[in-house]
Amino acid sequence: MTREAGQSAGGTDLPVGEDDTTAVLKAVGRLVKLWRERDGMTQADLGSAIGYSVEQVSSVERGRRVPKAEFLDRADEALGAGGVIAGMQQDVAQARYPKKVRDLAKLEAETVELGAYANHNLHGLLQTEEYTRALFEMRRPTYSEEEIEQQVAARMARQEIIRRCPAPMLSFVQEEVTLYRPIGGRAALRQQLEHLLEVGRLRHVNIQVMPTEREEHAGMSGPFQLLRLKDGTTVGHTEMQLTNRLVTSAREVQTLEMRYGIIRAQALTPRESLAFIEKVWGER
Repeated sequence: MTREAGQSAGGTDLPVGEDDTTAVLKAVGRLVKLWRERDGMTQADLGSAIGYSVEQVSSVERGRRVPKAEFLDRADEALGAGGVIAGMQQDVAQARYPKKVRDLAKLEAETVELGAYANHNLHGLLQTEEYTRALFEMRRPTYSEEEIEQQVAARMARQEIIRRCPAPMLSFVQEEVTLYRPIGGRAALRQQLEHLLEVGRLRHVNIQVMPTEREEHAGMSGPFQLLRLKDGTTVGHTEMQLTNRLVTSAREVQTLEMRYGIIRAQALTPRESLAFIEKVWGER
């Protein structure tokens, strides 16, 4: 079955630079093209054999699209590459992250506890792929299709933190309005609410809803998250318009910790929140 265009695909080494990312993707593309032509196949032939469109194969070969591990595995098998193409997965894993999120992804890989407050859309670690794509498609100035694909793939890859073993403790506080805003359309929102319920029932995940009617609210300065790392240190992260900021100052981290504790106390409990989300889902 052919994948829809734009559908998405470790380590803790220091992130590669922007030029290195381009070089990795072009190297993978050249490798795929070399083995394809060696086998006497056209791009259409390869796409048909592995379940991807001609456009997707072409984009990978030109180094414009970050290929999923599934793409590399299928291409390797179809072309009889003996693991040469599939073996590029670790290199591609680093290249899939846009430059601005690489440091954050690296920190999340070292996180044992994460707490996040989100106020205008659902937190990235809780989003479905359809919801994420809709967010990036509405950005202005607009992203190219390749940029959207890379952004979506990176966000989906970061969600590995939820399935990691041993699992970190994760907590999220979401503004009530984020449960109603139909990003991607009403069907996409309903699917997103189902996903929230599924993730929220995991033993290491707590999702809380901040009711709009609350008079006292410690989070009026905007969204942020806190990450407690394996070495015992805690860092914060804030994102506003054109700025992503890592917070390492002990005093500023302490302020964010205090605010997050108050925000959690002001929100519905995790059990009340799941019941609230289920109610909203039933209304969609």
